[in-house]
Amino acid sequence: MESSIDKKHIRDEIARIAGPVFVELLMGTLFGMVDMIMLGRSGDNVTTAASIAAVGVTNQLIFLGLSLVQSLNIGATSMVARYIGAKREDRIEAVVKHIMILTQALLVIPILFIGLGMTNTAMRFFGAHADTISIGSGYFRVIALGFIFQAFNFSIFAALRGSGDTKTPMKINIKVNLLNVVGNALLIYGLFGFPRLGVLGAGISTSFSQVVASLMVIRVILNENNIVHLKIRNKFKFDRDIIYNLVKIGVPASLEQVAMRTGLLVFSKIVASLGTVAYATHQICINILSLSFTPGQSFGISASTLTGRSLGEEEPEKAEMYIKSCGKIGSVISTAMALIFFFFGHTIASMYTNNSEVVAEAARVLKLMALIQPFQSSQLIIAGGLRGAGDTVWTLVSTFIGILLIRLALSYIFVIRLGMGLMGAWLAVLIDQAIRWLLILIRLKTNKWKYVSIR
Repeated sequence: MESSIDKKHIRDEIARIAGPVFVELLMGTLFGMVDMIMLGRSGDNVTTAASIAAVGVTNQLIFLGLSLVQSLNIGATSMVARYIGAKREDRIEAVVKHIMILTQALLVIPILFIGLGMTNTAMRFFGAHADTISIGSGYFRVIALGFIFQAFNFSIFAALRGSGDTKTPMKINIKVNLLNVVGNALLIYGLFGFPRLGVLGAGISTSFSQVVASLMVIRVILNENNIVHLKIRNKFKFDRDIIYNLVKIGVPASLEQVAMRTGLLVFSKIVASLGTVAYATHQICINILSLSFTPGQSFGISASTLTGRSLGEEEPEKAEMYIKSCGKIGSVISTAMALIFFFFGHTIASMYTNNSEVVAEAARVLKLMALIQPFQSSQLIIAGGLRGAGDTVWTLVSTFIGILLIRLALSYIFVIRLGMGLMGAWLAVLIDQAIRWLLILIRLKTNKWKYVSIR
C-alpha cells in the first residue's frame, strides 16, 4: 500500500511541474509555427523562401547564445532544487544574482557584437546566400538586440523551475507569444495602417515581446513572497561556492552546447549546400520537429527539478523513480506525435507554403521524423534527470559522439557522397538520436549520477 501511495505522489508531482512546462512549450512552438506560416505566405515563392531561410540563419546565432545561457541555467535549476530539498532557501537569491550577471557579461555581449557588428559576415558564415542576406539582415540585427532580454528571461525562468514554480514562466510566455503573433500579423502584412515590413516586422515583434516579458519577470522577482526573489537593498558579493557549483555543472554543460551548436551549424551548412529551396524545406521541418521536443523537454525539466530536490533530501531512489516515471509518460505522448507526423505529414507541411515541391519533400522527411520520436523523447528526459543531479559530463560525452561524430559523418556521406538529398540528412539525425539515447540510458543504469555533490 505504501508503494502505491508513493507512486501516486510521484505522478502527481511530475504532473504538477511538467504540465505547465508542456503547455508553455507547446503553445510557444505553435505560435512559432504560426510565425513561420505567416512568413511563408507573405509574398512570392522567391521572397518567402529567402525570408524563411533568414529566420533559420538567425536562429543559428540565437540558438547558440541561448544554448550557452541554458548551460549556466542548468546549474541554477540544479542548485535551487538542491537547496530547497536541503532546506537552504537562503542561498537562492545569491544563485539568481550570479546567473543574471554572468549571463549578461559572458554571453550577451559577444552575441550583440556578432549580431550588430558583423551582420553580413555572420549570416554568410551560418550558410546564407545573397538573397537571404539582402532580405534578412535587418531581421538578424533586431533579433540579436532582443537577445539581451531573452537571455535575462531564460535565467529567471530556470531558477523558478528549479523551485518547482513552472506556472509563472508558462503564464508569461503564453501572454508574450500571443502578443508576438499579433505583432507579426500587423508588421509582416501591414495591417491597420502599420507598415508592411515582411521578415523585418517579424523580428521587431519578436524582440518587443521579449522586452514585455522582461518587465513581467522583474515584477515577479521583486515580490518577496516568492521563493525566488531579489532584494535590491542586498549588495551583491561573489560567492566561491556558487561559482564552484556553476563551473562544476555549467562547464561540461557549456561544452556540450558548444559541441551541439557546432555540430548543428556544420550540419546546417551541409543542408544549405543543397540550395535555398531545400534549406527552406529543412527549416520548415526543423520548425515542426521543435513541436515534438515539447514532451521530452517538459518532462526532462520535471525530472531535473525533482531529481535535484530528491538528492537534496538525500533520497536517491526517489530521484530514480522520478526519472523513470517521467520517461514512461513522455513516451506515450511522443508516440502519439509520431503517428501524427507519419500519417498527416503532407497536411502539416502544406500549412507552411503553397510550394508543392517543398510540401512533398517535407512530407517525406516527416515520416523519418516519426521514427525519431521515441529515441528523442527518452533521451531528453533521462538527460534532464542527469542534469538535475549535476551530472553533466556524460551528457557532454553523448552529444559529442552523437552529433559531432555520428551525425556529421553520416550526413556528409549521405548528402554529399551518395547524393541522397534532404532525406539523407534526416536519416543521419535518426541514427544520431538512437545512439545518444543508448549512451544516456547506459549512464542512468550505472547509478553514479546519484552521488554527485554540490557545495
